[in-house]
Amino acid sequence: MPATIRDVARASGVHISTVSRTFSAPHLVNPDTRSRVLACAETLGYRPNRAARALITGRTHNIGLIVADIANPFFPPLIKAAESQARGRDYHIFVADTNEDPAVEEELVHALAKQVDGVLLCSPRMSNSLIEQLSREVPLVVVNRQVAGLPSVATDNGQGARLAVEHLLSLGHRDLALLAGPRGSWTNREIRRAAVAAARAGGAALTVLGPNPPTETGGGALAEPVRRCGATAVLAYNDLMAIGLIEGLRAIGTAVPGEVSVVGIDDIALSRLTRPKLTTVATPAAAAGRTAVDLLLQNGAGAGARGGRRGGLDDDRRATAQVTLRTELVIRESTGPGPAASNA
Repeated sequence: MPATIRDVARASGVHISTVSRTFSAPHLVNPDTRSRVLACAETLGYRPNRAARALITGRTHNIGLIVADIANPFFPPLIKAAESQARGRDYHIFVADTNEDPAVEEELVHALAKQVDGVLLCSPRMSNSLIEQLSREVPLVVVNRQVAGLPSVATDNGQGARLAVEHLLSLGHRDLALLAGPRGSWTNREIRRAAVAAARAGGAALTVLGPNPPTETGGGALAEPVRRCGATAVLAYNDLMAIGLIEGLRAIGTAVPGEVSVVGIDDIALSRLTRPKLTTVATPAAAAGRTAVDLLLQNGAGAGARGGRRGGLDDDRRATAQVTLRTELVIRESTGPGPAASNA
């Protein structure tokens, strides 16, 4: 027969309520007592009833994690890191995929709101006003986007785009193209803003192609437009598009990097396996997943209170709970000298 809370209380010499607090509010229990209770629970094989605990504490110890496209290799490292971080805090994560559809995002937040203590909303395509509205229903942390007044974790893709363009300029490229990502993407806007500014500062022309689906197929379809616009170097919204573009250029007889240099963003594992190996902007996806869980538990989900908005943040804390993670340019084989360097 499975051990009960009474068995743990008897073995550790404390009241049942102390055992309950050890699992539901450990900070309220004397450290020595807490250690003794946990040791007895481990010895007896006791596992607290999470559903019963949720009724008492107002917390489910579950977190929703909504991603734009689970098939995109950028997301699995983020998901795995978030799951590991949550597990270490005695939380479970439920993962849901929106397939880049803002209507599905909204439906999923509504569906998860009563089942989780908070939601990590990764690369959302909804409007800021709708995200803010949903945050009043359930604590949210926004990942790969910044929404005024809401906690967020963003990788500095603007900085990464600038590094990429400066790298291409240093190689002698003066006719550049940007393969834009999906409409509604905050990251896409940041990349475009920074790339345009960096190209202008370097005296280069930049042609923006898009918006486009952020997939290998989306990148491959742009091979002909890239060739027609005369670009000798391309920055893609992500690695998948960059890899697709390289394949598309190869199919029409255009050499990379001999005729066109290509840079991606994300540094997914596939970028190191392509031929040529992809020059890319490394984004700290795993760090973003860990940080997002910490933000959620520190600034909303950890408080838990049934009725109204659970664990809501006061305005000051919400306004400052924003983290930006730096990116890094990784130079590999898909970029080479441009015409300006050859003519120098």
